[in-house]
Amino acid sequence: MVKTLHDPQFAGLSRYDPMALFAALPTPCYVIDEARLRENGAVLAALAERTGCRVLLAQKAFSNYDFYPLLAPYLAGTEASGLYEARLGWEEMPGKEVHVFCGAYRQEEFQELLRYADHIVFNSIHQLKVFGPLGKMAGKSLGLRINPECSTQEGHAIYDPCAPGSRMGVTRDVWDREMDEETLALLDGLHFHTLCEQNSDALNTTLAAVEEKFGDVLPRMQWLNMGGGHHITRPDYDLATLENCIRHAQQAWNVTVYLEPGEAVALNAGYFVSRVLDIVENGGTRIAILDASAACHMPDVLEMPYQPPILGASTEPGEGHPFRLAGPTCLAGDVVGDYSFEAPLAEGDLVLFGDMAIYTTCKNNTFNGMPLPDLWRLDRAGSLTRLTRFGYETFKERLGRANRL
Repeated sequence: MVKTLHDPQFAGLSRYDPMALFAALPTPCYVIDEARLRENGAVLAALAERTGCRVLLAQKAFSNYDFYPLLAPYLAGTEASGLYEARLGWEEMPGKEVHVFCGAYRQEEFQELLRYADHIVFNSIHQLKVFGPLGKMAGKSLGLRINPECSTQEGHAIYDPCAPGSRMGVTRDVWDREMDEETLALLDGLHFHTLCEQNSDALNTTLAAVEEKFGDVLPRMQWLNMGGGHHITRPDYDLATLENCIRHAQQAWNVTVYLEPGEAVALNAGYFVSRVLDIVENGGTRIAILDASAACHMPDVLEMPYQPPILGASTEPGEGHPFRLAGPTCLAGDVVGDYSFEAPLAEGDLVLFGDMAIYTTCKNNTFNGMPLPDLWRLDRAGSLTRLTRFGYETFKERLGRANRL
């Protein structure tokens, strides 16, 4: 099906002519839609109000801090994956909670981390023993990530924390072998994160596994963090089942429930604007070379992998005018995918990607000397404001001395 302004990824633009709105923007660039962020925030805040859960922004998915003041009223705080994200949340969403989970903490960074984080989650019992006493002395709330060994994903093993051999979280076998009463006394909460872009039926299945494996421990905890991967703001998301899961945990174990969605906060709240630089042909396949790169600007397209939505195009073969979209880098596999367009593409045409606020700006790179796309704000009045001016120096400073002696 051809993507239109009625589809969720582009519905925020339904009152505009998107090609006219973005025509003057220097491309490639990301555009963050304030109105859609507010809509997502309202859904999350209403969930927290109804259930008493606390919702955090997982910054690994969306860390564009210019929008933190907008999001702050809807959220309890931020979740970080290490020192820098913890500091960012502390600085840019002041007065809110800062939670951090890291696969392993560095000795030389942990003392600084204590300045920013109020909840610290460990990935192993060993690191809990090493750093936990320091955290307790600093008045922090400490948690341990558990692995319920319950996989609910198919086809995305790279994002499956419950895949066989996963390094994420403590299994019950390891818990029984390594946990002792003194170490258990350090713990205030447990954390699990097993989902990726999933509905609440997957959480319901996971929570049952958590209860089976760790139900005897949970009554001793003050909080339970159910992690991220919940597509709460997706139109077809089953909120009732999510709320039942939250209430079950609250009633069964008397815990405060945390959720830390990343995608749900900024789902369908961003666009990526690019232009066609050239059209080439190989064996009957027409290939549009964009000024945007999958490898540099949309890394999840290759890593996940997935095919992002494009306004006025379909991923189904046989509809309209077929083109393969690719980037200008030297990587042969820098290909976004095959699409069918309502009209043939030509040099200079705008190509508008949807759902580009998440896992884009926080993951992009300058491979091949590709410029970082600038960020723009689309406000509720339809005005566009430039937020960044990346350029050659941005590329150069990542690779050597900023100031030569």
